[in-house]
Amino acid sequence: MKVYHGSDTLIDVIDLAKCKPNKDFGRGFYVTKLQEQASDMAKRISKWSGNQPFITEFEFEEYAFEDEELNTLRFEVYDTDWLDFIVQNRNRLSKQNLHEYDIIEGPVADDAVSVRIDAYLDGLISRNDFLEEMKFKKTTHQICFCTMRSLQYLKSTTAKPDGLFYLIDEKIIKELILSDGLPEQVATDLYFSSDTYKDFTAGKLNGKSWVEIYEILKKQK
Repeated sequence: MKVYHGSDTLIDVIDLAKCKPNKDFGRGFYVTKLQEQASDMAKRISKWSGNQPFITEFEFEEYAFEDEELNTLRFEVYDTDWLDFIVQNRNRLSKQNLHEYDIIEGPVADDAVSVRIDAYLDGLISRNDFLEEMKFKKTTHQICFCTMRSLQYLKSTTAKPDGLFYLIDEKIIKELILSDGLPEQVATDLYFSSDTYKDFTAGKLNGKSWVEIYEILKKQK
């Protein structure tokens, strides 16, 4: 499964010690299968930091949930068990995880949901009313890797700035289709498997226009 992490930095090495505590599923490294959600997160974090938004793409080996040596947990929907688990993790002073899970998957308690959780905790809405509201919530998704041994199932495939790279990618592939007469799939495969693309994502072609990168690609073909 392709999953994404949105941030303001390129993720080369995952350091769990740098992960913040008291999040939805506790301290851990979070990814999502929803690229739009990761993009939104990257842009949001970048507004705070003033840095460029990045999306790092990973390949997650889902059979991790079947590994008997791992302690995993999955929430399919917003339900009572999910709510209790979120409240446990987000409303404690302790900086240590209050569970022993390696990997946890489930919906996200975003800002809007967090507001309703606070209302629930303050006794302003009932548990049933909260869960009823969640039935109409936009689909969200997250996977939290809580331990070092869980990270062996997560492999980085690409890491690139959000927005700018996608625009350049599209222009180059379109040019391969229009000028070189290549079918779309052939053009796409050619570009993403090229040394030019590897150099681009590694930052070696910073400052060059898409036309210059296209010319470099043609010379390397």
